[in-house]
Amino acid sequence: MTKAQKDSAETRSEESPSKQIDAKIKELGDWRGETLALVRALIKQAVPGVVEEWKWSVPVWSHGGIICTGETYKKAVKLTFAKGASVEDPSGLFNASLEGNTRRAIDIHEGEKIDEKALKALVRAAAALNNKAR
Repeated sequence: MTKAQKDSAETRSEESPSKQIDAKIKELGDWRGETLALVRALIKQAVPGVVEEWKWSVPVWSHGGIICTGETYKKAVKLTFAKGASVEDPSGLFNASLEGNTRRAIDIHEGEKIDEKALKALVRAAAALNNKAR
């Protein structure tokens, strides 16, 4: 980690989660930032009142429990759904972490089109599962 990245991370830890996510998107400055911004907007549209958090150095969206995290890697933006194995995925969006008993993930690669309607349905289903368990 360069000094600039470390300074950025330290500054981020003192900001609100939403501002930390804004800073991460800006820091990425490429297709990953654009993709993260898009999925963030879709999550907010799908579940009004969703809570944005910053945990484990990544964005986290919650509603009655964690819905998903938004991790960024060199070749993918990964949405990891905390209880994804228990969420219906009729559109087959889950394409990673399929072997586990709890989580499921969606890896989005550069140039891939996101099925916005299906992603919003998946996010709503995950939030409903969280709220049902309460």
